[in-house]
Amino acid sequence: MLDLDRIGFAFQPGRWLFRGVSLTVRGGQMTAVLGPNGRGKTTLLRCAMGLLRPTEGEVHRHSPVGYVAQAHSVGFSYRVIDMITMGRVRHIRPYSTPGRRDHAAAEAALRRVGLSELADRPYPQLSGGERQLVLIARALASDSDVLILDEPASALDLRNQARVLALLRELADGGMGILLTTHHPNHALHVADQAVLMLEAEDVRVGPAASLLTDQALGQLYGVPVRTVHYDDDGVPRSVLTTRYS
Repeated sequence: MLDLDRIGFAFQPGRWLFRGVSLTVRGGQMTAVLGPNGRGKTTLLRCAMGLLRPTEGEVHRHSPVGYVAQAHSVGFSYRVIDMITMGRVRHIRPYSTPGRRDHAAAEAALRRVGLSELADRPYPQLSGGERQLVLIARALASDSDVLILDEPASALDLRNQARVLALLRELADGGMGILLTTHHPNHALHVADQAVLMLEAEDVRVGPAASLLTDQALGQLYGVPVRTVHYDDDGVPRSVLTTRYS
């Protein structure tokens, strides 16, 4: 659905933010991008989305792509359903208004994220978790096959983190391609199929999340000791990553 072929990006000639990144996002697969602040995660997503042109390499988008940015604010108190209907913009002719099909798609997307009862609520009055789900619904209303999200759970409490991640995993299991950035290695460990570790400008590693998210690699990525702890959750073996802060 989406191919990045040895792409690189430099804000100034010779000063690479990253380069040589090759990545394929497939339907039914979730890919998590991890790295310290300033390493280029958001820039990588913007290149994948087509909002930035890579300095080198090529991006091939074989399917429509929906994008959920990290920060979002609106200047007007739009209703939730109106916010979601905006996701239909590529289906509406210039100077036209949304039609029956557009309204139906928006309502279906709102049901998909479980917020139908908030359709007429002003968007600014929602909680952080509800806003994030509305933005995901807006991307779903676009009928895109690939969903790109920049740190979708970064400002959410634990309950809403679980809610958003469970929805994204459900969408991937339903055939969508999901590409997201995260500052939480545990999120990537538990929901991602593929991981991208942005260690240095010319050291970007791509591979299966289960084998790439090792203590050594994550310790090198973040510059702190990382340890994997295995435990039993009602008969289901699980792993969690921990670190020491002093």
